[in-house]
Amino acid sequence: MSTRYDATVSGPTREGDVSLERRGIQPVPEGARYGRKYRSFTVFFAPNIVPAAFFLGTLATASFIGLGWWTGLAAIILGNVVGSLLAGMLATMGPLTGLAQMPVARASFGKSIAVPALVNWATSIGWDAINNVFGAAALSLLTGLPFWASLILIFAGQGVLAIFGYEAIHSFEKWATFVLGAMFLIVTVKVIGIGDFHRAATVHGPDLVGSFILMTTITASFILGFSVYASDYTRYLPKRTGKFEVFWRVALGLALSSAWIEILGLAAASALKNEAPMNTLRDLVGGGLIGALAMLAVAGGTVAINAVNDYSGSLSIQAAGIRIPRPVAAAVGAALGFALTLWLNSGGLGGKFENFLLFVSYWPPAWGAVVLADWWLRKRIDITAIVDYRKLHSGWRALVAFLAGFAASIPFMNTTIFVGWVPANLLHGGDIAYLVGFVVAGAVYLILAQDVRAVANRESVHEPQLTRA
Repeated sequence: MSTRYDATVSGPTREGDVSLERRGIQPVPEGARYGRKYRSFTVFFAPNIVPAAFFLGTLATASFIGLGWWTGLAAIILGNVVGSLLAGMLATMGPLTGLAQMPVARASFGKSIAVPALVNWATSIGWDAINNVFGAAALSLLTGLPFWASLILIFAGQGVLAIFGYEAIHSFEKWATFVLGAMFLIVTVKVIGIGDFHRAATVHGPDLVGSFILMTTITASFILGFSVYASDYTRYLPKRTGKFEVFWRVALGLALSSAWIEILGLAAASALKNEAPMNTLRDLVGGGLIGALAMLAVAGGTVAINAVNDYSGSLSIQAAGIRIPRPVAAAVGAALGFALTLWLNSGGLGGKFENFLLFVSYWPPAWGAVVLADWWLRKRIDITAIVDYRKLHSGWRALVAFLAGFAASIPFMNTTIFVGWVPANLLHGGDIAYLVGFVVAGAVYLILAQDVRAVANRESVHEPQLTRA
């Protein structure tokens, strides 16, 4: 497979065209652009209507956080608003460039894009595994099949969608928005009846502040991971699509769906029994036909989110310079997620889930700060130079800034594996590592890349050439 610019590589041409997408990181030509704007909302809304978000919401009342109803609610809302902003901003690059997110980042990272791209690929596999635990458990409850057999069915569904690509995923997410939304409306009604809306916090004073900060970070991290996928699902939109129109649809799709389900988990936390999450969710909606439909919807939601993970993971592999067809890369990612799921399901999901979420919050902001800073400086992108890996510059400035941002965030981290000096001594457990990483990485890149704007202005104008506005 060539990574050079090739406008003839096949891809979908209209809504509903779910034929196999052979286009990988090659840019979408302006003549092949299509799609209504509302789909940039549904493609990010449906993937978060999943039990993982419900489970995350219950963490606010866990012993290591100890928030009450009102403080937990505020942390969830704030975290989702903050976490959605980066993805919204990065998604606007899709219509302007026709490129997926990691390929856009080649402008700043050059050949060093291999580092964040491979990290993102590994992260997408981790998300696969976490979501699979819930989806396979739901399917097992529904069918009576053993966990591993249910997992195979989930794996097959997500793999097919990821292999067929962009339009298959968009079409599936559109319908999943209505189906999953209806199922969780039933859960919402049930939770209103049994929820604890007066729960008091078990921590006070400075400890309450620290717990609030930590929960805000955990909820933000749940959708921060989508920032590295953002333009993957907007790159087929016509170039004339307004930037703000894309921004608010993507940000709202992420924040609204995840906050909704997390708030349900927060409200229901007091009524939950000490049993598997899927058993708890089934008990909430009741048995019979409604319970069966709920479990089927959970399984479908797992397919919805993991297809997104596998598709974007395959683009990251190509962005790293690895010459493998996108459909093959998607299948490999799904298979590795299958194996990792078996380990996650072996026990201790809560601690593993928290640590993974926090890790996801640490590196994307630093990466995103570099990409945004470069986008602001550069003004113009030579797509030919970006897509052909052989023409890329070293990208040392971006890599240094990225690593500096991550390193600067270490003293601010709080996980069950490592607690930095700041949360241990100043913030009473509060974790603001992602904010520190974003600020430091962006500042370092702006300092190191003072010549980027001058170099970009001196470059000859090649076709296809794209600008920010």
